[in-house]
Amino acid sequence: MCVACNHTIHRAQHNFGWNRDFPPALTAKPGETILFECMDSSGGQIGPDATLETLANLDFGKINPVSGPVYVEGAGPGDALKVTIRKFHPSGHGWTANIPGFGLLADQFKDPALHVWSYDTASMAPAAYGPGGKVPLKPFTGTIGVAPAEAGLHSVVPPRRVGGNMDIRDLTAGVTLYLPIEVEGALFSVGDTHAAQGDGEVCGTAIESQMNVELTLDLVKGANLKTPRFTTTEPVTRHLDGAGYEVTTGIGPDLMTGAQEAVMRMIDLLTGEHGMNPVDAYMLCSVCGDLRISEIVDMPNWVVSFYFPRIVLL
Repeated sequence: MCVACNHTIHRAQHNFGWNRDFPPALTAKPGETILFECMDSSGGQIGPDATLETLANLDFGKINPVSGPVYVEGAGPGDALKVTIRKFHPSGHGWTANIPGFGLLADQFKDPALHVWSYDTASMAPAAYGPGGKVPLKPFTGTIGVAPAEAGLHSVVPPRRVGGNMDIRDLTAGVTLYLPIEVEGALFSVGDTHAAQGDGEVCGTAIESQMNVELTLDLVKGANLKTPRFTTTEPVTRHLDGAGYEVTTGIGPDLMTGAQEAVMRMIDLLTGEHGMNPVDAYMLCSVCGDLRISEIVDMPNWVVSFYFPRIVLL
């Protein structure tokens, strides 16, 4: 429970998209702190007892609910919404899935797979992943944004210039995010909370985990941002760096193909040297491994690297 919050957005106050005409769930003054009760990206459909049958019966119309929206007094087009991420209240359970037709390697991993996680909300100790590893946790919000100026209902799935489903794993406690405002009141919403994710979220899911999050909303008048930006105040990979990394690469004239090849090579490494099932290695890469563009100037070929933290395997 948040003792310093001015308001609470309850879990039932959510939407499945962005729309400048959604009625606000709350009107807040700049500088106020709000506790958002968020749902996981399945909208509560995948719980601790979920099975592959649960995954097969998933209602995609209920995917990625966002709590809100909040109308911020004085906010208008051309301003920026300053979002200070204060604290996460984790639930202790989550899930990662390979959903057919979704993910970086969808053409290779066509069958559904599901891993259900359990973790200690007090210690936030690394969460076990079968016999193969333990993943360090760092909660963040995957979907966070404001309403776009264009009329109508817009899908929550793709990220937008006003934020949304950005899945930036560094949007964690202590970070300040700035979002370009396009409509009066901003109409801010948040959801899709995660316990951990690698840069790229390569299989399409992270450790999807229901959480509540404390956020302070403020305004920067006349900021005229074109896209979101954020500030971190501490190292972002310290929880993963301790034992170094295994790194694979993809090299060629196309960044998407390079990214796919780098991840495929890491799956080969994890299956060949650590005895993992390929789809388990794929999902594990999604929750803790990082895709990086290592070189993009020496034409005609670019280098994409995939960094897998060795601490997961110790």
